[in-house]
Amino acid sequence: MQKTTTYLLFVGEQSGKAEEAINLYTSLFRESEIKHLEYFKAGEPGGEEGTVKQAIFTLAGQEYRAMDGGVGHQFSFTPAISIFVNCESEEEIDMLYGKLSEAGSALMPLGNYGFSKKFGWLNDKYGVSWQLNLDV
Repeated sequence: MQKTTTYLLFVGEQSGKAEEAINLYTSLFRESEIKHLEYFKAGEPGGEEGTVKQAIFTLAGQEYRAMDGGVGHQFSFTPAISIFVNCESEEEIDMLYGKLSEAGSALMPLGNYGFSKKFGWLNDKYGVSWQLNLDV
């Protein structure tokens, strides 16, 4: 059976920050690891030397892929697509919201919005959008 995998392309101001973001994300979630990191070599088309050519990592057991896009793409991340996380405790949602929102921007601060006892939506400092929900 086919599986889908979220692919994060770090472009524009975020190009060159894929490895930094992956390290942050894998430090915040249990059952997370970096499975593969490959870097662009000098003169190789598609990216700058030393930036991430291909990365595979897991967050809470879910596989993701990422790369730095050195080519002049005319797009970036958008909150229209976000990573949704069901948190198991108040401590977890508070920690994730605090860490992921550092140098980022709040779209919906943590609160009770009727559809959830505690929910928050943010863009992290890389522009990746996260929806955090207290799963109680």
